[in-house]
Amino acid sequence: MGRFHRHPDGTVHEHDHEHEHDQEHDGDHGHRDVGDHTGYVDTGAERVAVLESILDENDRVADRNRADFARAGVTTVNLMSSPGAGKTTLLKATITALGERVRLGILEGDIATSIDADELGGLGVPVSLVNTSAGFGGECHLDATMVRSGLGRLPLDQLDLLLIENVGNLVCPAEFDVGQHARAMVYALTEGEEKPLKYPVMFHACDVVVVNKIDLLPHLDVDLDRFVANVRAVNPTARLIHLSARTGEGVQEWCDWLLEVRRAA
Repeated sequence: MGRFHRHPDGTVHEHDHEHEHDQEHDGDHGHRDVGDHTGYVDTGAERVAVLESILDENDRVADRNRADFARAGVTTVNLMSSPGAGKTTLLKATITALGERVRLGILEGDIATSIDADELGGLGVPVSLVNTSAGFGGECHLDATMVRSGLGRLPLDQLDLLLIENVGNLVCPAEFDVGQHARAMVYALTEGEEKPLKYPVMFHACDVVVVNKIDLLPHLDVDLDRFVANVRAVNPTARLIHLSARTGEGVQEWCDWLLEVRRAA
């Protein structure tokens, strides 16, 4: 869908519900940007109407999630990436690094299986699994309704921080507000320097980009400076954290960022 567009001068504007929801509560969503559908000559207008309706419903549920998080005093981070970038490994390292300093919970999103949820559940933190194939059409992302379906299985009033591991996908997860306080994405060095330019919606939506697998840099033909420049072209303000979830290098900086988000919430 692409809830942003690039202007001729190269600047990017995003229609971000987290910053605009006060204006949208009047029910007028006529200016919502759902992307260019003019290529669908016969059905373009209908597609726009359907997408606007879907996003409107999602944003209403996201507000309900946000209100529940506020009542419970829980700070929530939406963690996104492509498949295999290292989200689950980073979550395991996060649980270990934060220890008993923060009451942490995980909402695990996957299309199918409980593989990641089982792995995280053995580390002593509450984990709620949402399979999108179970009642949500096997979607390639989590939306606010899916997240809400998993909240009842978590002791929100006993948590300080909730990390939502979104479905592995570099496109759709960035489109949907789930009620989070911040968005983070994990990028693996093995993915190539061009990814911010090819998937700008994801990189533009994030507050922090975690550059994972930094321990592999000496063995890869990757230009890290070019990748950083590409991120800056799409999102000049995103924080970049270089780490290896496998070795633990840089994980403390990631945890420090999470604590900063917690304090600011």
